[in-house]
Amino acid sequence: MQSPEILPHLFRNEYAKIVSVLCKHIGFERLEIAEEIASETFLTATETWGVKGNPQNPTAWLYAVAKNKAKNYLQRNSVFQNKILPELTKSQSESFEPEIDLSPENIYDSQLRMMFTICHPSISPEAQVGLSLRILCGFGIEEISDAFLTNKETINKRLFRAKEKLREEKIRIELPESEEIEGRLGSVLSTIYLLFNEGYHSISQNKTLRKDLCLEAIRLCSMLVENTVTDKPQVYALLALMCFHTSRFEARQDEKGEQILYQDQDTNLWNYDLIAKGEIFLNKAASGTMLTKYHLEAGIAYWHTQKEDTKEKWENILQLYNRLLQLQYSPIAALNRTYALSKANSKEEAIIEAEKLNLTDNHFYFALLGELYLDIDRSKSEENFRKALSLAKTSHDKSSIQKKIDRLSK
Repeated sequence: MQSPEILPHLFRNEYAKIVSVLCKHIGFERLEIAEEIASETFLTATETWGVKGNPQNPTAWLYAVAKNKAKNYLQRNSVFQNKILPELTKSQSESFEPEIDLSPENIYDSQLRMMFTICHPSISPEAQVGLSLRILCGFGIEEISDAFLTNKETINKRLFRAKEKLREEKIRIELPESEEIEGRLGSVLSTIYLLFNEGYHSISQNKTLRKDLCLEAIRLCSMLVENTVTDKPQVYALLALMCFHTSRFEARQDEKGEQILYQDQDTNLWNYDLIAKGEIFLNKAASGTMLTKYHLEAGIAYWHTQKEDTKEKWENILQLYNRLLQLQYSPIAALNRTYALSKANSKEEAIIEAEKLNLTDNHFYFALLGELYLDIDRSKSEENFRKALSLAKTSHDKSSIQKKIDRLSK
């Protein structure tokens, strides 16, 4: 891979690691300096590799340059001279040279600490997801604004305010104490869950699915289960949920990027290795007595990975939805429940329950009604599909719905 191709790949993978390690070393209050050093490192790579070609070990080259730039900053910075150096010289020799540790162990530890820092409950969930995309996943401002369907200026302001808030609160880059882990873990999992859903139900970049966002969410959650302090049942439940959903990615959209409904998916395209991993994580999530929405959603997603279209399957899904709505009501979960109801009981019963929801600003609501009415009342089916078409946001969704209308018109 040559420099034009390899640098974007390395930026996505290494930028966030460098920023996290530097922030752990110099403090979150100097986040912008860490980002500047990381950005300058990639700028130097662009200039140097363009002339001399790629180094033998590009990642090691980036780490070496980042280390040198960080050392230069620390050595010339007045903060270093006035505050850090006097403290350090108490215990070290006169020829002090700051050590920037970019070992795999320290990168992992730095990113885990950073995750808890930027998912602090003092800032909004939207800001937490935005900072996660920027600092933990290496996304550009334009990519983040695409994900949130807004402009770059809004995202810049949102991230700036979030950083200022974290500085004002003097949030340190560290793992919470063991007695605080359970409480703080909730915010971290919510951020990862939102990040995954942003990719799984994407309407940004005119795509119905953004795998890059989903895979980043899985990577962050995997970091949590690898640590003995954070490998809690609810973390395993969320990871299981994401594995089950991800296992059907290839079957969920066609070659044009249009969504394929569950009942029309080619099960040969499902990833059975990921399904097996999800089952392992779901079993680990069952330890203890805690029951979260992640457990119930993982259970629902598990049954959707079972190929056989049995009554038992849909009754289990229906019961899990019932418990989910009791635990934490959501109109979308209630809408999804009606599909399970149609499979477990009847379409007529499902239509009655769906129409009670009256989600008239949601194209999925009308699309589902269109499907439910298909074999009962074709004119009502078409009427609902047309309403869904008027509300659909992506070209792929519009195309998929239009095809259903065309088939009904024949």
